Amino acid sequence: MTDGMLRLVVVGEALVDIVHRADGRVEEAPGGSPANTALTLGRLGRRPTLITCLAEDDRGGRVRRWLGESDVEVVAVASARTSTAAAHLDASGAATYDFDLEWDLGADAARLEELAGAADVVHVGSVAAVLEPGAGHVAALVRSVRGRAIVTYDPNIRPSLVDDPARVRQRVAELVEVADVVKASDEDLRWLHPERDPVEVAREWVSQGPRLVVVTLRSDGAIGVTADGEVAVPAVVTEVVDSVGAGDTFMGALIDGIVGSDGLRASLATARGSIPSSAVESLLQRSARAAAITVSRPGADPPRRAELAAPASSSR
Repeated sequence: MTDGMLRLVVVGEALVDIVHRADGRVEEAPGGSPANTALTLGRLGRRPTLITCLAEDDRGGRVRRWLGESDVEVVAVASARTSTAAAHLDASGAATYDFDLEWDLGADAARLEELAGAADVVHVGSVAAVLEPGAGHVAALVRSVRGRAIVTYDPNIRPSLVDDPARVRQRVAELVEVADVVKASDEDLRWLHPERDPVEVAREWVSQGPRLVVVTLRSDGAIGVTADGEVAVPAVVTEVVDSVGAGDTFMGALIDGIVGSDGLRASLATARGSIPSSAVESLLQRSARAAAITVSRPGADPPRRAELAAPASSSR
């Protein structure tokens, strides 16, 4: 099967970001971590399917149009209202979030499992993976495709939504064990495992199931950990407008790079053979470049394939 025929399914929240900028401006824009990842994949030419929850309201319509314009197929369970996230940006462009979120796959769960079961790659993450009642549906879906699809996972912890830290940490641990690839920020890992070094946690995760764990370190770049060792890449130097969607863009580019590499894809799909450090390095460098393009402009605005193929900027 060629990569052009691969079926990619992303499962998770789509919402509207209400962005409060440091200068007092307030803007609304579609977003949500899994939706941003799907958007990145769509812009990179992968035509993914996003399984999510949306209402038949103005905000829901805006989210659907935004995704459709980037070749993302939306399969949405009906909800009473389209979820929102209030993003507050500081002077450096860093964002903190407050959520008003509904996540319940409900009576459609079995049909959605069947849809995901036809995929070659299934990505899950963020709020949808830990917020009940939908989190239980996501876990069941991942278990149902394990061994048939490459599973990728991004915890993308949102502390403001966590009412039971022990339960969330347990849910994350369960998903890590069944994933083939995990991407997490150093902030995620420090929340999940306080007092521990993030890369040490990544090494432990690799011993528990994933073939590749990537730790993003903001301005310090990223580290890829496999059973064969570690690969570090620097961040791409760029002027940061805001950080909205940066990690999701990195995740989308990571999946795209895996899909585009026959060797990587085969290794992850079969759980056999080593993953060459050169392949990991190229994968991380490209993902870091994609994220740098996103932070150089406002909102979750990931690059298209032609932009990512353009000559890279200097790195540090």
